[in-house]
Amino acid sequence: MIMKRLVSLFLALFIFVLSSCSVTDDEPDFYFIPLQVVSAELPQSFTLHEKYKINVTYLLPNGCASFEGFDVTPIAQTTRNVVPIGSQFDDPECVDGGAELEGSFNFICLYTDTYLFRFWTGENENGEQEYLEIEVPVNQ
Repeated sequence: MIMKRLVSLFLALFIFVLSSCSVTDDEPDFYFIPLQVVSAELPQSFTLHEKYKINVTYLLPNGCASFEGFDVTPIAQTTRNVVPIGSQFDDPECVDGGAELEGSFNFICLYTDTYLFRFWTGENENGEQEYLEIEVPVNQ
């Protein structure tokens, strides 16, 4: 008898927890998008083991997009692809024009070879990725 009550209580608690954690359709949906780079500021050269602040101007496509951070991906030892990442709310009423904003990320020079930064600027008419490429030599 006690076992039946415990099982019933456990099932009732389980159903209560599941129903209280449900997501309603009233919440706005969002997804992540790449943001186009307009320009980037890098030093003329790096010094080994030094830390640098890299400034990037990017484009928000509309009023329902917001900046989330940078995706800095090593492609080779001293080649980095840099893509600003935004979140976009799925709202059909978002028609406001875009805005140019500036963000930054920190970079530490770890190698003596020249660095190549490839900042994502969008896709061309053939759907191919395009980049603003900037080389930065390292002081020896």
